[in-house]
Amino acid sequence: MQPVDQHNVATNDGIWADLVNQRKPERTFRPKLAEALKATPNHLWDLAPQVGVRTAVMSIPESPDLPPPWDEDHLRSIKDRLNAAGFEWAVVESAPSSIQEPIKLGLPDSDQQIDNFCKLLETMGKLGITVMCHNWMAGYGWMRTDLAIPSRGGAFVTGYDQDQLPLDVQDAFGTVTEEQLWERMDAFLKRVVPVAERAGVKLAVHPDDPPRSPVRGVGRILTNPDAFQRVIDMYPSPNNGITFCQGNFAAMGVDVPKEIRRFGNQKQIHFVHFRDVRGTRDRFIETFHEDGQTDMLETMHAYADVGFDGPMRPDHVPTMAGEDNTNPGYAVTGRLFALGYMTGLIEAANRR
Repeated sequence: MQPVDQHNVATNDGIWADLVNQRKPERTFRPKLAEALKATPNHLWDLAPQVGVRTAVMSIPESPDLPPPWDEDHLRSIKDRLNAAGFEWAVVESAPSSIQEPIKLGLPDSDQQIDNFCKLLETMGKLGITVMCHNWMAGYGWMRTDLAIPSRGGAFVTGYDQDQLPLDVQDAFGTVTEEQLWERMDAFLKRVVPVAERAGVKLAVHPDDPPRSPVRGVGRILTNPDAFQRVIDMYPSPNNGITFCQGNFAAMGVDVPKEIRRFGNQKQIHFVHFRDVRGTRDRFIETFHEDGQTDMLETMHAYADVGFDGPMRPDHVPTMAGEDNTNPGYAVTGRLFALGYMTGLIEAANRR
């Protein structure tokens, strides 16, 4: 089934086009409702436009058979597929691991990989892909200790319990301290931010997930709001900002709407992951979007108050009936529920 472009319906021979193409009046608060898509079209490519999503978030496919991630023709071919389906490719999430892991771990080829990161930013700028969501979790990405916790109505959610992991272990990544990570972040930003400025690409660093240090013996630094302020202050620039992942800020135990206003008033929130949890940084579970510990309507009010108009996508959804939990946190039905909920909150924020 091909997605119908509600902005330009020509297949109806004019019979219904006047009604289908009618738009509601423009609203003051208009974030770009977004979804994470695979590079190869699938069912979500059809469903997303039907629930009002026109903005795509996508990682760059990597394999020995593919061109390097910064290859312009490679990225253009993906962008063209998205455009043909009615999407704008707004965010690369995350930076390819082959590029960023050596930088975070301080490996011998880290300088070359920073150069490659810069090449990718330049290509993104040429193609009009305006946000790079990167992270500073060395060795381990997002970590969970349970991927199938029974939740409401028998849905499955993920969770993290620090007591189920050793406090300190020696592993293949060796010693990675918080001090080393800050030093590497500083060197990275000094080389990368000027390139991002010239390319017109906004850097949006993601919180550590879980927001604690260490995790399996590896240090982490983006575990509290002041750490994000430190990143911003390291290289002050409109292009050096953050991904505001609400679930991680909630697990930090902070006032989430307050922190949205803090960074949003600085115009440093470039991308939003809209999700929630119950618990603390050491022990939490994911939740349905309206069933966590955060006042989600107030967070949407906060985004409206600071004039956020960038991409915002749901993240880490429950696995629901009929789904096999092979991709915990990223099943389809929960995303549709979340997108509908977000649409309602945006509507409510516009009616204050």
